[in-house]
Amino acid sequence: MPEKEPIMSAEISAEALDTPPKAGQVGSNRWYLSAAPIVRALVHLCVPMAAGMVVGAVYNVINAGFIGSLHDSVLLAAITFGTPLLGLVMAVGGVFGVGGGALISRLLGASENEASKAGEIKHVSSFSVWGSVVVGAVLGAIGLIFLNPLVSVLGANAAAAPATASYVAVFLCFVPVLAAAFCLEQLVRAEGAARQSMIGLIASTIANLVFDVLFILVLHWGVAGAALAIGLSNLVSVVYYAGWLTKHSEHISLAPRWFALRASVLKPVFSVGMGELLQSAFLIVTSLVLNNLAAQHGNGPLAAMGVAVRIAQVPEFLIMGITIGVLPLLAYSFGKGDAKRLWSSVRASAVAVGAIGAFFFVVVFLFRDQLFSLFSSDHSLLAVGVTIMTAQLVAMIGNGFTGLITSLMQGTGRGTAAIVLSMTQGVLFIPVVILANLWFGLTGIIWALTVTEIMVLIVALILWALNSRGIARGLAEGSPERAEEALAMAEG
Repeated sequence: MPEKEPIMSAEISAEALDTPPKAGQVGSNRWYLSAAPIVRALVHLCVPMAAGMVVGAVYNVINAGFIGSLHDSVLLAAITFGTPLLGLVMAVGGVFGVGGGALISRLLGASENEASKAGEIKHVSSFSVWGSVVVGAVLGAIGLIFLNPLVSVLGANAAAAPATASYVAVFLCFVPVLAAAFCLEQLVRAEGAARQSMIGLIASTIANLVFDVLFILVLHWGVAGAALAIGLSNLVSVVYYAGWLTKHSEHISLAPRWFALRASVLKPVFSVGMGELLQSAFLIVTSLVLNNLAAQHGNGPLAAMGVAVRIAQVPEFLIMGITIGVLPLLAYSFGKGDAKRLWSSVRASAVAVGAIGAFFFVVVFLFRDQLFSLFSSDHSLLAVGVTIMTAQLVAMIGNGFTGLITSLMQGTGRGTAAIVLSMTQGVLFIPVVILANLWFGLTGIIWALTVTEIMVLIVALILWALNSRGIARGLAEGSPERAEEALAMAEG
């Protein structure tokens, strides 16, 4: 069956933009981006995203429990050493998924004023998906060829090297799948389909849990089984997202025939995507530095760090659900030229981040001993783990506000600002953690990230101030009749 003409799809969706949708109505997701009350739009976009991420974070804790049940700290350390590879997947998927998704949302918003803008979306989506697959396959192959040097670079010592190599080798085989899964999830959210994004994340998490039981507890494949479970569960999400987009999306196409290397696609995708790439690259570098420095203090503290970080990720991912979930709304409002909706979305999201961060800081901090003791009865590890968890919680709120500003820059196409902000954490963290280790030892390593996050937030606020008028000019271009309103809001 031939695909619909893009302009017709845009016009059909536009008819219902100002009317609350009925269940299953075509274009209902777009109504949340275009005209829904801000709180209702945030609930629709952010709650499913946050729920999916929290489920994933809970799974990370359970996964550590599966490995911990083998009573071998070397295996826990091996998973921690392999964590930077997740940054590799985010780097590949983020370039194409976040960059492409933000552009798709902006094009959808712009199509309210110029329907022909919707025709570009098929080219953007096809380029994003297939670009992530190809680049992921190349990087995975390179990693397998240089497996042993890679394990050394990851910081694994002689005791942990064999287990780390097993985990990394299996993980690298699935880099194209994980990159595609991350990219497709961004494209689903770009249309405002947050519930479908959540379903894919939860389905992947449930599959991961089932595969863990099979590969780790039944077949006794250890960390290799854990990596295989991650790969296959992401394949489940790829199948779901691709199937949903193919069947239900009015605008997005995954067909290779829409793949195009044109400036109108490459420039905006990479201007935003490069920020994600640099951020992920610096996360890899900082994780490597952190692992190598922490390894000097033994496998015990490193294992404790892995468990503590997983526990702290539960509230952190909830906040990320807000800051990431709001991105399509910000991009759509910017593309449409709706200054009032854009800034109202930013304010409401900031209030939500602050409230959620404060609540979970208190709850997790009060029950930190009980949470950590679920994974280890070693009192020395417990003391270190509780300290790490406290440091993570302090950094969590600052990171949440920084994430919101990052989403604003990405959604409004401020590629340079997004790149600078993405680089800042890595540039600051490396000297901070090295000096902290020299001056304070393990305690310095633990608190280095907290200090860095506060510094990054200050930089983010400065970037916001510097770019506010540029964003206002972009809003005026999207909707000339609202130019004075946009400039007034930027000055206010």
